[in-house]
Amino acid sequence: MAMSRQASQLEAAGRRVLHLEVGQPSTPLPVAAREAVRKHLDEPLGYTNAAGLQSLRRRLAGRYENVDVDRVMVVAGASAGFTLAFLTLFEPGDRVGILEPGYPCYRNALIALGMTPVPIPVGPDTRWAPTPNHLDTAGHLDGIIIASPSNPTGTVLGADALAELTAACRERSITVIADEIYHSIIDGPPAPQVLDHHPEAFVVSSFSKYYSMTGWRVGWVVAPDSVVDTVERLQQNLYICAPHVSQVAALAALDATDELDQHVERYRANKHLLIDGLAAAGITDLAPADGAFYVYAHVPQFTVELGIDSLELCQRWLNELGVATTSGIDFDLARGDEYVRFSYAGTGDDVGEAVGLLAGWSP
Repeated sequence: MAMSRQASQLEAAGRRVLHLEVGQPSTPLPVAAREAVRKHLDEPLGYTNAAGLQSLRRRLAGRYENVDVDRVMVVAGASAGFTLAFLTLFEPGDRVGILEPGYPCYRNALIALGMTPVPIPVGPDTRWAPTPNHLDTAGHLDGIIIASPSNPTGTVLGADALAELTAACRERSITVIADEIYHSIIDGPPAPQVLDHHPEAFVVSSFSKYYSMTGWRVGWVVAPDSVVDTVERLQQNLYICAPHVSQVAALAALDATDELDQHVERYRANKHLLIDGLAAAGITDLAPADGAFYVYAHVPQFTVELGIDSLELCQRWLNELGVATTSGIDFDLARGDEYVRFSYAGTGDDVGEAVGLLAGWSP
């Protein structure tokens, strides 16, 4: 986040910046969604029910096996979904496992709500994925957040791994929250859904990434039957509802998969362009990048050997090359000083130019 702010400041001062730091598609709202929004702009777009438009909820429920529409609620983006999940499922002081490296807002939101994030370090020995052994090492947990594909590593949990992990959570009475916002951005077989293995998991998903709707702030949750009423009441009191116009756009976007799958093909091409370019820059120790649109790289040759951490490295790349990247410290407080995350959500031209600059950089 610090890098994005500094990059914006440089751009405001007239510098050109190549953005490999932000997980934001460079593509606009799908055509069908734009047309749907235009058709509704002359109509009242007031509050919807707290749970969202029934037509949208029905379509979202249909994405899962044996999920009743009452369990699905439209929310103001995944961030709101996580807040609702945390407030519904946990009490102040509860211990919630978060993977490191992992999305930093889990940690920050839990702390803000009075809960205790418990770091669970994962690494290349398990393809950056959690296992039952990690649960035992973490000590008592009231809950855990799992993401597949994950940010920043892109790791996808296969069906066997997901079944084993969720079974271990049930045995230990650990509540599971599943972040599935990158589910449709995969370079390989489809990512298994957590509900196929753990029907009582709390799922958070979003229209931001695959649907190119980051600024529209709309997503959804699938809540266990036992807490549906609580989630809806919290939604009503905290947010009233997700933005009506965004729900209109989201409903239409569900029918834009041909257009959106072309974006996924572009991400796939960008990934290979990025990996090849990083190799030319001497950066080859990478996490799997099965899905999402990130490459998480170990760069001790540019940190440890230079006597700097990855935050200073990213600042140097930004100031000296105009290439914005994200320090691993955002994702892993203990080990992130030797890691950098690169996003390939932008254009192929920008990715290619950025890695060319990195390859020619001299410390």
